[in-house]
Amino acid sequence: MNLKPSFFDRRANTGRIPHDDFQAVENLAMELLKFLPRASQRPIVFVCIGTDRSTGDSLGPLVGSFLEEKDVPSFHVYGTLDEPIHAVNLGERLKEIAVKHQDPYIIGIDACLGRMKNVGVIQVGNGPVKPGAGVNKELPAVGDIHITGIVNVSGFMEFFVLQNTRLNLVMKMAKTIANGIYQASILHSKGRLQELIQEEQKKTN
Repeated sequence: MNLKPSFFDRRANTGRIPHDDFQAVENLAMELLKFLPRASQRPIVFVCIGTDRSTGDSLGPLVGSFLEEKDVPSFHVYGTLDEPIHAVNLGERLKEIAVKHQDPYIIGIDACLGRMKNVGVIQVGNGPVKPGAGVNKELPAVGDIHITGIVNVSGFMEFFVLQNTRLNLVMKMAKTIANGIYQASILHSKGRLQELIQEEQKKTN
């Protein structure tokens, strides 16, 4: 859980998408594709951070579980309800990912708190997410880029707020994020296939 979304709010290159917008899935996919490396052999890895022990902090593992059900073969997904990635095991899991994938392009996914008017907004932006801000732990930053969802209001009794965040909202946001990533995976795969075809055509010419 990142309790300091204002850092991202100031970034000009952060896309902000209301989860209930009728084009939220398509907009999220397009925002994500802006950042993903196209002509690259780098594996694309999603690290979904959070725990189902806190309703507000379950956004990440819910996204991971929805993606696991959808099967996104062009992307690698870590952090689910069955195997969550949280403050206790984050460092260890990142080491495992570094061993398994050579020079991965990582997208960190996490919940955060923010202003009342921004609750329900999904943010896609450059730079890592910084988990552990709410538990006073020095944890490694995660991601070349980030996807964060503002699940509730910050500023007062954050842990109590997280525990009393509506599951309905978190579920809806997680489904929107997962669907957006799934759509991006299809478009990204098609783009990569087209690049390979063009490369082969150049060789034969």
